[in-house]
Amino acid sequence: MFFLRKSSLERLPVVMSGVRMGERALQIGVDDPTLVGSIAAKVGLSGHAAIVVGEEQHADTARAAAARSGALADVQVASLDDLPFDDNAFDVIVVHAAGLGGSLGGPAGVGLLRDGLRVLRGGGRIVIIEGSGGGLIRKLRASSLEDAGGILGALDRAGFKATRVLGEREGYRFLEGLKREP
Repeated sequence: MFFLRKSSLERLPVVMSGVRMGERALQIGVDDPTLVGSIAAKVGLSGHAAIVVGEEQHADTARAAAARSGALADVQVASLDDLPFDDNAFDVIVVHAAGLGGSLGGPAGVGLLRDGLRVLRGGGRIVIIEGSGGGLIRKLRASSLEDAGGILGALDRAGFKATRVLGEREGYRFLEGLKREP
């Protein structure tokens, strides 16, 4: 019975994160636990998934999400502007903006993004996923592509290059920045 089969399509935010098998992926913040778990699972056994949150309750949520998705994830509680990783440790960083509870466009956000740049390898990229509400909720919040300038400006101030809005769909907005090769 075809109509009873579970879909093999991935959710849009997982696809837009661009995380691939074998990569070293860092996620910052927890918004939607199933999304965090799905992205962590993408790296597979040949990659490395790490998740950093600011509070222990969020760490418990992230650990449970990773376990439900079958992912092995290094979950740590740390200051988000002083990440507990070596320089050039990750291929991709995914920031769950709604799970951070603050604006990435402000000074604290620039500190987080600047330290993210430090732990990202040359040629790596950061993807910021904003929002998880449905399309109507996003419209009621008066969100548009134009108001992404604060986050793009923060990415620029942190040292990222080629910053851009990838798109806005299904209640999410996706932004990206690249770290220049050394």
